[in-house]
Amino acid sequence: MSGIGKGVTTASIGKILQSRGFSVTAVKIDPYINVDAGTMNPIEHGEVFVTDDGMECDQDVGNYERFMDVNIPSDNYMTTGMVYQTVINRERNLEYDGRCVEVVPHIPEEVIRRLDRAGKKAKADFVLVEIGGTVGEYQNMIFLEAGRMLRLQRPRDVLFVLVSYLPVPKMIGEMKTKPTQYAVRSLNSAGIQPDIIIARSVIAIDEPRKRKISIFCNVSDKDVISAPDVKSIYDIPVNFEKDALGDRILEKFGIKIKRKKNLGNWETLSRKTTKLKTPVHIGIVGKYFNTGHFTLADSYISVIEAVKHAAWANSRKPEIKWLDAEQYEKNPASLKELKKYNGIIIPGGFGSRGVEGKIKAISYCRKNKIPFLGLCYGLQLAVIEFARNACGMKRAHTTEVFSETPHPVIHMLPEQLVNLREKRLGGSMRLGAYMCEVALGTKAAKAYGAKLVSERHRHRFEVNNEYRDRLQKNGMVFSGVNPERNLIEIIELKKHPFFVATQFHPEFKSRPLAPHPLFREFIRFATKRK
Repeated sequence: MSGIGKGVTTASIGKILQSRGFSVTAVKIDPYINVDAGTMNPIEHGEVFVTDDGMECDQDVGNYERFMDVNIPSDNYMTTGMVYQTVINRERNLEYDGRCVEVVPHIPEEVIRRLDRAGKKAKADFVLVEIGGTVGEYQNMIFLEAGRMLRLQRPRDVLFVLVSYLPVPKMIGEMKTKPTQYAVRSLNSAGIQPDIIIARSVIAIDEPRKRKISIFCNVSDKDVISAPDVKSIYDIPVNFEKDALGDRILEKFGIKIKRKKNLGNWETLSRKTTKLKTPVHIGIVGKYFNTGHFTLADSYISVIEAVKHAAWANSRKPEIKWLDAEQYEKNPASLKELKKYNGIIIPGGFGSRGVEGKIKAISYCRKNKIPFLGLCYGLQLAVIEFARNACGMKRAHTTEVFSETPHPVIHMLPEQLVNLREKRLGGSMRLGAYMCEVALGTKAAKAYGAKLVSERHRHRFEVNNEYRDRLQKNGMVFSGVNPERNLIEIIELKKHPFFVATQFHPEFKSRPLAPHPLFREFIRFATKRK
């Protein structure tokens, strides 16, 4: 089932193989017709992650980067739509020499071609491939078929790992293996026999259940790897190694080189996070939270992880609370709850829903000296709030929400207006890494310790440079600017302990052993607030 942990399993296997000295890369396959993840609703699909080279992709690519501390390129992400689009374009260009182009074998062959390309570009010893979706769905059959064909072509070079959930029904109190047995049968029907089964559950799998899975699923009991719930996803590689997962993978590939495990820094991090007791309370004000009666944290997964990394670096236990922006629109008195937090984050987003609630929250943080970090839309709304309440432009707004505003302090870039007019919307935002020049003597400069940095973007709207002087005269500092186009990248306020916002998404570059500098500084100031 979705959300079971295929992404962090893939990332953890990558970390384990890296710890043995191997070069590793990872590929995520999404079984959607969408050409990329940029047009997917974050409530349905989770966060849209962005690579350095501008690919809008699945959030699991972010897990690969965080665990393996590598930048994953756009070649390492594919969807059904992307694969079909390529095959159709090749057919139109007569690249199939007049043959009838069929789903099988031509679609799986394109999948294999992309996997080979990703491995060669990364010069990787291992290519980890995560096939999204659930075994038995028709959507991912072409990718399972690609795996089957690849195993047939290169039997010594391919292993299959199945991540399966073993429920422990509360009224029974016993771990059940039958769903896993059926999952393996479904996989067998696609011509694939798993080599290793990751046994996900609320608790560790015991030996009797390992034997049962071994008998009914045709694997050795040593190849049933326990994967219980853990407090932190960063405990997973250490947990897997308790069942010698790294050794089993190398043995199955016939790799006899004995390379010493070196998860030292990772194990230190794992121990540290479990010992931290002093909390830092962070509120995230957004709108992509609720799906029915449930909260979907995946909408802001990179923000959550970046907060954790920074909190751990400041020797604090992160306590994160979701705050609904629309509540502040309906009941402004509820803004008082913001005082309970050490710091407030306004993450990225689009559209008008919840905007006025976010602006009210920003105003409250500014006036009450609450440490504040704005990300992308968070910067744009912080500029709007300051223009309205500190510069006297009462009807200031973004043209995204109010096209007729007399003070368009946030407006669309000229090339984005062309994209909008010509309906070139998918994959056409300002995407990927751009340079930012940091002004000396600012909080941003202190955080980075560098004058020139590279950060990842995903937006169509920017600060309107026509209003820069007016905003500056009233106390806004433009501490980061893109040198090529003179676009605002970072803002901050002088008379505030920590009020910083970025046009880019710093959360995409945060790693557990290397927290992002701006998040680290935000948490440092947050810990000073009682």
